[in-house]
Amino acid sequence: MSKETPNNKIIHTENLTRDYMMQNQTIRAVNNVNIKVNSGEFVTFIGRSGSGKTTLLNLISGLDSPTKGRVFFDGQDIHKFSEKQMMFMRRNKFGIIFQSFSLLPLLSAYENVELPLRISGVKGSKRKEMTNSAMEIVGLIHRSKHRPYELSGGEQQRIAIARAIVNNPSVILADEPTGELDSINSEKIFGIFKTMVEEKKITILATTHDRTLLNLSHRVLEISDGKLI
Repeated sequence: MSKETPNNKIIHTENLTRDYMMQNQTIRAVNNVNIKVNSGEFVTFIGRSGSGKTTLLNLISGLDSPTKGRVFFDGQDIHKFSEKQMMFMRRNKFGIIFQSFSLLPLLSAYENVELPLRISGVKGSKRKEMTNSAMEIVGLIHRSKHRPYELSGGEQQRIAIARAIVNNPSVILADEPTGELDSINSEKIFGIFKTMVEEKKITILATTHDRTLLNLSHRVLEISDGKLI
């Protein structure tokens, strides 16, 4: 499934493979995957649990290292980066969204979104402007003072999205972002992604089990036993 997309490549992989040892047996989680993703493209990966989707996103983000093969971001092999370069890429170029939301319970929604900017050293008024902008994109500026336990599951995931985009990243990596949500909230989340692609030209790579959401993305890639099929 595909729709018209830009043609300036931002991510590509070459023969990407990741093996794990489990009980003296080699498990190939990702098997010789070659993909090219354009800037401003919304790509969804589908496949059953254990198919290799999460491992693939971890390799692309640099959270995991390949057994063999390479990942390129803007033409650069990320696994040749120094730790400082890798940290800069994750903080400023990538936004990562997890299924479990991963919000800090003692911080308000606003403070959770603001946190990456504090870590990056963004100052005062600029930090406030960027935080409010991210919260407006997900439609939750009115919930700024609420802590995560005071928000619904859908609202918590939207705050997690705001946190991921607050630094204006080039790429969003979203691992099963709707896995704990009902169908209405799932569609809202993918709708937000579609808006970010269309209005902010952010590149999004997402995984999902929910086939009802696939028509919102530009391209759908299926993974089975670590291979693209």
